[in-house]
Amino acid sequence: MSEPVRVEVTVLGERLSIQTTESSEYLRSLAAHVEERATALGAGTRSLTSVLLLTALDLADELFRLRDERTRVDGDVRARLGALVTELGRASERT
Repeated sequence: MSEPVRVEVTVLGERLSIQTTESSEYLRSLAAHVEERATALGAGTRSLTSVLLLTALDLADELFRLRDERTRVDGDVRARLGALVTELGRASERT
């Protein structure tokens, strides 16, 4: 694991100094993504706080939906594996 470094990023004119073990390129790409989403969501909104809250809610919604989808997929895979194990058990009993 690499040593933490300080990375400077700017989002919507706000400068942040973040200590991280991630690469500076990765952190800057995150900042660019947040700024892009905030700009799209905050069109016509003058309050920076409101724009950032809308962005946080939008990103949280995306995260929750992806988690729900992953849970559904994981459950589907488990069910299919269970059915396969059952079929293999039946097949081995016949031989």
